[in-house]
Amino acid sequence: MSELHDLTALEQGAAIRAGEVSAVDLAEHYLARIEAGNEAVGAFTVVTRALALEMAGAAQRRLADADGPPTPPLLGVPVPVKDLAFVAGVPCRLGSRAYDLIPAADDYVVTRLREAGVVFTGKTATPEFGLPCYTETLVGPPARTPWDLGRSAGGSSGGAAAAVAAGLAPVAHGSDGGGSIRIPASVCGLVGLKPSRGRISNGPLRDPVGELPTQGPLARTVADAAALLDAMAGPWPGDPYPAPPLLPPGETFLDHAGRDPGRLVIGRYRTPVLADIEVHPDCVAAYDEATELLVSLGHEVVEVGPPFTHDVVPQFEALWSVLALLTPVAPDDESSLLPLTRWLRERGTQVSGIQLAGAVSMCRLLSRVAIQATAHCDAVLAPTLAQPPALVGGLRDDADPWRDFDNQKRFSPFTAVYNVTGQPAVSLPLHWADSGLPIGVMLAGRPYGEAALIALAAQIESARPWAHRKPAVW
Repeated sequence: MSELHDLTALEQGAAIRAGEVSAVDLAEHYLARIEAGNEAVGAFTVVTRALALEMAGAAQRRLADADGPPTPPLLGVPVPVKDLAFVAGVPCRLGSRAYDLIPAADDYVVTRLREAGVVFTGKTATPEFGLPCYTETLVGPPARTPWDLGRSAGGSSGGAAAAVAAGLAPVAHGSDGGGSIRIPASVCGLVGLKPSRGRISNGPLRDPVGELPTQGPLARTVADAAALLDAMAGPWPGDPYPAPPLLPPGETFLDHAGRDPGRLVIGRYRTPVLADIEVHPDCVAAYDEATELLVSLGHEVVEVGPPFTHDVVPQFEALWSVLALLTPVAPDDESSLLPLTRWLRERGTQVSGIQLAGAVSMCRLLSRVAIQATAHCDAVLAPTLAQPPALVGGLRDDADPWRDFDNQKRFSPFTAVYNVTGQPAVSLPLHWADSGLPIGVMLAGRPYGEAALIALAAQIESARPWAHRKPAVW
C-alpha cells in the first residue's frame, strides 16, 4: 500500500477533496517525516508546525464551505517556502549570520500561495543571500542530495530540492537568479521550472537590478510543477515586467500538462557559455539520450549555436556582484559574512553607475540577438550542468573566493543564460548515471512560453517516466 508521500501533490489534493484524507492528517504526516529525515538532508531551517496545522485546518473549513469559490487543486497540500522569501511571523535568516528577522508581512508570492490554500510546513535552506550554487552556510548543516548524502543538493534552492527529493514535501517553492531552481533539480532528480521574467511577482521588496531572479516550483512531476506555478503566478500592481496572462481567460498551466505539444522544432547545443570547460561524459550522455527521445517522439532536432559568446560573462558578473550588495548589511555585521559573499560585495562596490547601466543595456541587447537566433525553434535543449552532482564542499573555497566563483561557473555554465534572456527553462530528470546519480537536461522555451514548454515536458515524462525512482532515504 502506498504511503501518503508516495502520492503526487495533485493526487494528495484530490484525496483531500474526496475526503480520503484530511489536510490536517497530511500536514501531520509530513511534519513527522521532517522530524525523522531532515537531519540527514539539511532541507529545513525552520519547521512551522503550529502554522502548518492552522493552515491545514483552514483548508478543511474552506473545503466544507459549499458556498465558497471553486477548490484549488493544491488546497491543503504542504508547500515549504525557501528562506529568501518573507512569511509573516516566521523567522527568516537568508542563509546568513547577519540576519535573524521576523517579517511583519508576506512577500507577494507567499500571499498567492496562501490564496491557493496550501500549507506552509517550514522554510527551506538557502546559501547566504542565495548567491552560490551550493547550499552550505554558517547557520545550519549543508543541504544534501538524497541520492548520495556525501554530495550537495545544489543551490540556491538546495533545501527545497532536498525536501522534495527525500519525500519531506510533495512540492516546494524556489527561486532562480542564475540557475538556482534548475541546478538543485538536476542534482536531486526533480523537475525544476524557472518561469519567464515577470510571470511571478518579486515584490514588494525584491525587484533586483538586471531582472535576473524569478521564483518557481520544484516538483517530482511536470503536472505538479505546473499546478504550483498556477498557484504562484500573476502580476501585482507596480510590477515592472508583468508577463501576459494565458489566453483565453481561465486557461491554466496545469491544463497544458495534459495537451499534445504537436510536432516541434527543437534546437540543441552543448557549448558552455560561462566557462571554457569540457562537459562531463555523463552530462553528454544525458543530452544525447534526450535528443534521441525527442526524435522518437516526432520532433525535429537541429543544431544551433550557444545563445551567447563569452562576451556576456563580464556583464553577468557585474550584475551578480551588484546583486550581492542589494541585501543590506549593517557595517558591524559585514565580518560575519562568508568569504564569498564579502568578495562579491566588494566587487559590487567597484562597479560604477555607468558600468552597471552598460551591463544592463548590453545584456538586453545580447538577449534580443540570442532570442532572434533561435526564433525558428519551439524549444532549445542543453545540458543543465557540465558536471555530475558535486561533493559537499567540492565547489566551496573559503580561502580563495575567486576560485570558489570560478568553480561554480565551471559546474553550471549553462543555466544563467536564461536568467539573462528572461526565457522560461526547465530541468528534467531524464538520466541516471551508472553511479546512481541523477543528471538533468534543460529545455528553454520561447519568451512567455511556459505553457508550450510544459506540454513538451509532460510529453517527455509520459514517454520516459521518472517519478517511480526514489532514493534510499525515501
